[in-house]
Amino acid sequence: MEAVARARFVRLVPRKARPVADLVRGKKVDEALAMLKFTPKKAAEYIYKTIKSAAANAEENQDYRDVSKLYVKEIRIDEGPAWKRYTPRAYGRASLIRKKTSHITVVLSD
Repeated sequence: MEAVARARFVRLVPRKARPVADLVRGKKVDEALAMLKFTPKKAAEYIYKTIKSAAANAEENQDYRDVSKLYVKEIRIDEGPAWKRYTPRAYGRASLIRKKTSHITVVLSD
């Protein structure tokens, strides 16, 4: 039994979010949520919400009663599209600023 949840177009840089995802990969759901709650990174909040959503999906969609037995089988941080913004520069020029986004995928299994 597998439960999947995805958070797409999250305003995170994937390179900074991946070390947080490495912390919880392979852990039980309760342990992973406890670790993320006290991790002082912006990515921890979004990964926490995605894991909670996957656990709720397992409970609701697949009638899985004991969520505490689930573990994080797979967690992926993929790169999403970059938002393009411009800032003024000298001599009337403009410079491109890329605001990167991420797609977070969590797979829970028993």
